[in-house]
Amino acid sequence: MFGFIKKALKKTVENIEESVVEKKEYATKEEIEELLIEADVEYDLIEKIVASLPNKVNRVSLKNELLFLFTPAQPKQVDAKPFVELILGVNGAGKTTTIAKLAYRYKQEGKSVILGAADTFRAAAIEQLSKWAQRLNVPIVATRQGHDPSAVAYDTIQKAKAKEIDHVLIDTAGRLHTQSNLAEELKKIVRVCNKAMEGAPHRKLLVIDGTQGNSAINQAKAFDEMVGVDGIIVTKLDGTAKGGALLSISHELGLPILYVGVGEKMEDLAPFDPNEYVDTILDAIFK
Repeated sequence: MFGFIKKALKKTVENIEESVVEKKEYATKEEIEELLIEADVEYDLIEKIVASLPNKVNRVSLKNELLFLFTPAQPKQVDAKPFVELILGVNGAGKTTTIAKLAYRYKQEGKSVILGAADTFRAAAIEQLSKWAQRLNVPIVATRQGHDPSAVAYDTIQKAKAKEIDHVLIDTAGRLHTQSNLAEELKKIVRVCNKAMEGAPHRKLLVIDGTQGNSAINQAKAFDEMVGVDGIIVTKLDGTAKGGALLSISHELGLPILYVGVGEKMEDLAPFDPNEYVDTILDAIFK
């Protein structure tokens, strides 16, 4: 879906272009530093980038430095059926909508999907995911608020095995203000998934709100310490001028950004392409 990243970075690019007096073939280190600050790249990382650049910076030299910061995505394990993914993230990051978008993607690929509503802390989360399941015409395992989320995860995987479903997407709670409780809950879900199917969950994906910029890094670190994160999905990127934070997030965490989300429609999720991302930023700087 070429152009998706460009759409997602629209506000970030506009912010950079406002600071660029005139696009040229070379820029100074100081100019690059200022422009990366405008895009919300973390300052310590900017210092590292600039230190590696020549005095006269051209597009190629900056592109190489920026691409180097992204952690390449490892190929996912495709021989597991069902392929179980645990979706993590704080409340409000767009987790439930992202699960729906992933389910839609898998269905478009001709795969079968089942959802597990294991965020039993919030009745609204169960209700929202159930509505998406209905819209997408996919099965869901859901229960009442306060029920054991691990039991939901277990039942979802068992149902997927019995019905030979390809993909399992399990929602989880995201209340970081009770971090120790959440950590124990998530660890238990991971253990129970493995009991339901050895090796599950096969991927733990963290959903991050793009409008939070670099402040999302601490959230990501917290989840990574709790259960280990395999990849990141960034949402709401089109609503912010902080698109440069993706450089910091990927570099700081050593985790691949797998998808970016823009908008509320089911199709509004695309695989993240570091090349397109960097080129979009460079187009705003160089002619």
